[in-house]
Amino acid sequence: MSVKRENARIFWGAAAVVIALDILTKVLAVAMLHEHTPHEVIGQVVRFTLAFNPGAAFSMSLGQWSRYIFGAFAIIALAILWQLYKVSQPGDRLRVLALGLAWGGAAGNLMDRFYRKQGVVDFIDIGVGDVRFWTFNVADSAVTVGALLLAWVLWQEDRRALAVSAAEAAARDKPLSEG
Repeated sequence: MSVKRENARIFWGAAAVVIALDILTKVLAVAMLHEHTPHEVIGQVVRFTLAFNPGAAFSMSLGQWSRYIFGAFAIIALAILWQLYKVSQPGDRLRVLALGLAWGGAAGNLMDRFYRKQGVVDFIDIGVGDVRFWTFNVADSAVTVGALLLAWVLWQEDRRALAVSAAEAAARDKPLSEG
């Protein structure tokens, strides 16, 4: 298999798995849960609580236009992630995986935004007692993991580039030995 095809397999494989899991879990959540009624999964720490989010991350809202504005932002994000994927080097497996996860998550929430007028389906509810994290879904998790992985990959690339640059500068500045 060519390296370019391996990148495509990783990117599209990650995106497809995220989208499929996101759709499946959201369909199950809507079918099996009652809105705003917590169902304990691991005691009070992990619960499934159905909520519809018409806004963006952390329930940020821009009023009646939220669905369209955040949908447009998601389309722009998908285009940027696609461009980053296209310029990835052959064999950049972690970078390509990170981009595929983020692309799949953004696509999953975008589909919800346009197919569900009440908003994106969120149902994973984590916390202790009354101290709860924002309710989220598989797509949100994939975007977060993808973004963190991409940040780590870019940080590693920066460190390598600085090391190479420093080594080249040291080699240039080294006095020629007399012989």
